[in-house]
Amino acid sequence: MDRKSEPLFPHMRYCTRCCMPETVEGITFDELGICQACQSSEQKMHIDWTEREKKLRTILEEAKRKAGKNYDCIVPISGGKDSVFQLHVLTKVYDMKPLAVTFSHNWYSETGWYNLQNALEAFNVDHIMFTPNRSLVNRMAKRSLDVIADTCWHCHAGVGAFPLHVAAKFGIPLLIWGESVAESSGRASYFNPVHTFDREYFTKVSAKVKPEGMVCEDLTERDLFPFELPSQEECEEAGVFGVHLGDYIFWDDERQTEFIKRVYGWRETQMEGSYKRYKSAECMMAGMHDFTCYLKRGFGRGSAHASLDVRNGLLTREEGFELANQSDTERPEALDYYLEITGMSEGEFYQRIEKHRLKQLHGVDMPVEPKTKPNEERILPFMQQVIQRLRPNREE
Repeated sequence: MDRKSEPLFPHMRYCTRCCMPETVEGITFDELGICQACQSSEQKMHIDWTEREKKLRTILEEAKRKAGKNYDCIVPISGGKDSVFQLHVLTKVYDMKPLAVTFSHNWYSETGWYNLQNALEAFNVDHIMFTPNRSLVNRMAKRSLDVIADTCWHCHAGVGAFPLHVAAKFGIPLLIWGESVAESSGRASYFNPVHTFDREYFTKVSAKVKPEGMVCEDLTERDLFPFELPSQEECEEAGVFGVHLGDYIFWDDERQTEFIKRVYGWRETQMEGSYKRYKSAECMMAGMHDFTCYLKRGFGRGSAHASLDVRNGLLTREEGFELANQSDTERPEALDYYLEITGMSEGEFYQRIEKHRLKQLHGVDMPVEPKTKPNEERILPFMQQVIQRLRPNREE
């Protein structure tokens, strides 16, 4: 078998059906070595989606009945493929009046900004956006690397906090997200979905730490106030709860993307770290989120996309590994911008990631050199070797 068609790190355990390794947070395997996301994919084939849709219709009709003169629901929207499809379903299929709410990461791509504005016009929805200032974003991005070994804490935290604040302050109880947690995560399945709304959901699954955990010499509590969640009392008083459309209607990324491209003119763009052109198209820094995941866990967005395509029968597992290995190991151009806004050298960036690797990998023996003290002269050439080790040059 071609080495490129095998896992990058063969000493790690991988799902026997897709391309995801044991270092995925929350991953579990059954007795056959099949991960929960693959099990969920099988479950989709055995669900009565007509019955599930009836439950969704009941939820939406009840929301409209209680809304009165207010908005029926809140749709957190980035302009990405999922949120545009959500607006289509809610406005065109169920005749809902949503309030679109955007937390802007302040890293919008040109394509993403077009898609956001195009969606607002196409669906004629009212819209609220919050954008943290650029200096604050730069400081949070630097601190984020030390705290969660990811560059995007401000986006993870803001996406969770801002829509909740709007829901509580405007008295709009229902928030509607898109893809089910079961679609590509080990945190739930379609037979056991996330039913109970949890105001700290995004903190647990992506932000990892609350704003007080980000306080440092460059970030004060006052700086981080916009990222605080509304209180439990505020949420309960407003009756805030949330649902994922993907728990009630059959979710198909590929078909949905083709649909919104054809009907609404949604645009794809070249994405770093993946062979697909639609995931996180609204963000010019998405490649950094995926690159840090690869460095600390040994997989990136390419593995996630390849695994989804394997589950959907679009690729063989071997083809998935080949595409994943090419995409995951790509050094993103966004790294240069990140180094510029944080004042780091590339060697310092790799040093800070190195500190998190063993903790993130839960004892899995990744190909690192932990016995020597980290220093820029050692880590920079070593990490570059790891990054490029099985990747052909893009020109090839």
